[in-house]
Amino acid sequence: MITVPLYRIAHGRTGDKGDRSNISIIAWRPEFWDVLVEQVTEAAVTHLFDYRSPTRIRRYLLPQLHAMNLVLDGVLDGGVNSSLNLDTHGKNLSYLLLDLPICIPESMASLLIGENDPN
Repeated sequence: MITVPLYRIAHGRTGDKGDRSNISIIAWRPEFWDVLVEQVTEAAVTHLFDYRSPTRIRRYLLPQLHAMNLVLDGVLDGGVNSSLNLDTHGKNLSYLLLDLPICIPESMASLLIGENDPN
């Protein structure tokens, strides 16, 4: 097994509305889907964002797209209009999630994206 950041096997899209952040994680390749489901869990995301004190985190799987949608409530300091700290909104939270350490079998290393990889 090797450990890589999530962005090596998936990319993300994000949006926010009020005090809710919506982060989609999409596998770069279908081969990574099972790894995502196994390791990007509500518990793992809750632990990662624990310092933000989310009130609720829900994960919705979209297997035909090899994607998942994560809805994080209570993580945006009340929302863009209420917060003095704009850096906690939108894309910044997805970038934090994309750094989540993921363990993959060494046999999948040739499928990784980025970091001197010709893919």
